[in-house]
Amino acid sequence: MDLEVRHLRVVCAIAESGSLTRAAASLRMTQPGLSTQLRRIEAMLGGALFDRRQAGAVPTPFGELVLSRAHAILPGIDGLLADTARAALAARRTSTPERVRIGSVGAPLLGHLILAVKELLPHSEVTSRCQYSPTTLLDDLAAGRLEAAVLGDHPDQELPPLEGVVLNPIVTEPVFALLPTAHPLAAQEEVSLAQLLDEDWAVPRPDSDRTREYWSSVCAQAGRRPFTPYEAEGRQLIEIVRAGLAVSLCQATFIEAPGVAVRPLAGNPLWYRHVLAWHRDGALAAHGAEIHRRVTEGYLDTCAASPAYARWRERHPQSAGSAEIRTRAHGRGARG
Repeated sequence: MDLEVRHLRVVCAIAESGSLTRAAASLRMTQPGLSTQLRRIEAMLGGALFDRRQAGAVPTPFGELVLSRAHAILPGIDGLLADTARAALAARRTSTPERVRIGSVGAPLLGHLILAVKELLPHSEVTSRCQYSPTTLLDDLAAGRLEAAVLGDHPDQELPPLEGVVLNPIVTEPVFALLPTAHPLAAQEEVSLAQLLDEDWAVPRPDSDRTREYWSSVCAQAGRRPFTPYEAEGRQLIEIVRAGLAVSLCQATFIEAPGVAVRPLAGNPLWYRHVLAWHRDGALAAHGAEIHRRVTEGYLDTCAASPAYARWRERHPQSAGSAEIRTRAHGRGARG
């Protein structure tokens, strides 16, 4: 992991609040999540940044050095971002954009979003980039570095509203189990969370994306926490599951690949919300409602292409229907 500007902001927030608990609240993180991130930053920089005492977190001499450099760097970066965002927004207001920049977390909506933008703005070049953390993409939208993004969150972990950014939920869907095809649980129509907790897990790294934290909190409510010897994301996580080394969780729209099986969780204990976002003053603002409609239709097509999710929707018509009703309701009343 390379040092990023957001890491400097974390260090400054801890120093300013004098407490990991208060800093976590200001950063919209949990205290365990912030502690994990601080340990990663300290390992990256090569020394302890804070002495953690009963009275709070006090910078070490090494931490004071890092803070002095961070305080010198961050104002210039903030000024640069503000100036470029203003200039970019002014340019977009006066003309059809030559380029539309789109971001996405790992979700099935990116292709539908790109197609919608290309059809509505045929003379614009569309570029995209993917990021694991929705928080980073949300910051890029607010700063004018992206015109639109596919984001996601979980219950009780909703994305924070940022000035100028429109958050438009598409749907809230259940989270499913990801299993090796040879695993005995793959022969079941659905599996219980308790059954999964008897297995080794592959999980994403704990960072500003709170997926792992959400999974752990729901498992804790069931009275146990998963044993997580494998930390991986994307293709690497799938390969660990395919090799029969672990189980994991996935989005309901995940399409089964050779060697892995997707199965619903009994009782639907975990949920994931897909969110479409754009800048209120950006190039796509005038097309927001139409883009939302097209991406929603694309999502419903994706549901049909995922056999496990299609079967789940047939067995839970009320839950599937209410998701589409929520989609239409949010489309009429976006929040930003």
